[in-house]
Amino acid sequence: MALVAGVDSSTQSVKVLIRDAITGQLIREGRAKHPDGSEVDPVHWWNALHEALESAGGLSDVEALSIAGQQHGLIALGDNGEVLRPALLWNDTRSSQSATDLNSEIGGNQAMADRTGSVLVASFTASKLRWMADHEPELAAQISAVALPHDWLSWKLQGSNDVSDLYTDRSDASGTGYFDSVTNTYDTELFARALRSDRMVHLPRIVPSNTYGGETKRGLMLGAGAGDNAAAAYGLQTEPGDVVLSLGTSGTAFAVSKTATHDGTGAVAGFADLTGNFLPLVCTLNAARILDAACTMLSVDFDRLAALALSAPPGANGLTLLPYFEGERTPNRPSATGVLTGMNLSNSHPSQIARAMFEGMLAGLVCAVDELLYQGVEVNRILLIGGAAKNTAVGEIASALFGREILIPVADEYVANGAARQASWALTGEPPDWKLGKVDHCESMPTPQVMDAYRELRDRTVSWSEEDRHVKAMRG
Repeated sequence: MALVAGVDSSTQSVKVLIRDAITGQLIREGRAKHPDGSEVDPVHWWNALHEALESAGGLSDVEALSIAGQQHGLIALGDNGEVLRPALLWNDTRSSQSATDLNSEIGGNQAMADRTGSVLVASFTASKLRWMADHEPELAAQISAVALPHDWLSWKLQGSNDVSDLYTDRSDASGTGYFDSVTNTYDTELFARALRSDRMVHLPRIVPSNTYGGETKRGLMLGAGAGDNAAAAYGLQTEPGDVVLSLGTSGTAFAVSKTATHDGTGAVAGFADLTGNFLPLVCTLNAARILDAACTMLSVDFDRLAALALSAPPGANGLTLLPYFEGERTPNRPSATGVLTGMNLSNSHPSQIARAMFEGMLAGLVCAVDELLYQGVEVNRILLIGGAAKNTAVGEIASALFGREILIPVADEYVANGAARQASWALTGEPPDWKLGKVDHCESMPTPQVMDAYRELRDRTVSWSEEDRHVKAMRG
């Protein structure tokens, strides 16, 4: 039996799955926590990886391993591969102005989207490089190489101190802000502009997803790796026309598409997948925590919250929630707050409040998919994953809001699964066909009136910000 390992090195933790390369059968697994924060010394990820591998029984019988990781983060390395400063993670927002500056210098948001597939925001590596150049110029001048989290961990597993051994894949590179996923090449002029220097800096070589990038000292083959969303899509065995909704702390909607997107409004990020297709993605800030807040507000657990919501009629008798509890990314309203409106004596009941909470959370993802459709992305199937997808009310209410069937695969570690599938692909030469397990099919009576009320509230409760005016102008 040939074994492969898939690693998900996420913001919060690292998960390791060891599977049969042919059947996908889970053999064993392990995990370890990562420290909190938006600025982390990568050595913590390295130590956690070893802890997770040890808890998974080690790698002595494993033939290939691939790592998927959180996207965008900046790891700046010196001449001998030393880490120059703690890594800046995707959720570090100090480079927001740097992103705006770079977009402007390139000729505006549409020009940047045409060039890289995405309008830069603070999370992108390019934005963080510019921030370093402006705020830590002495450190920036020492940069010999730049890596992303999954690149660095794969490099460390090789036991190398030579930055020329760094490698990555197109999916993760597409989130740097200086990569063209149509040509699969770095935009070196844009990288130099971000760093404010045209000196030679090593960037990880791009490795095809079905090949090896390196190996450990004992000969364990190391796959190309991937960004976390691309790995999740591969773990779900998605095809063009599939849209994946991920309900975690934040919400994401990403699609597998045969064509690239170049959205100058910034709503859709034009990433790449790991099969040669593209992965346009929309991110919202408010997802599972809305249900956490609802449980706190109503003093109930998640099961009771679901029962209450399903006992209320669609639209909650006129109660509508705009769930911007932590500001919002799509639309870009960072200082917005949540709004619960339409309350009267007939709907001031826990069941209606619960229903409004679910509908508000999911309506934001309907609008996210609308953004994908606006960019011409084909949407045939919608799959719902993430912690909140396990709630019994989510599938039924989501189907009603989308007006179509929703598929909910069995809860699993799809990012680590995708990395393991990729390792198997490199090992065997063929994309493995692993069984996903049970998939629930949810189909409810469409409730377009609920989405009409949500969109009306969204547009009514905020004066047009600069970002909103920009989007409105571009779309007429």
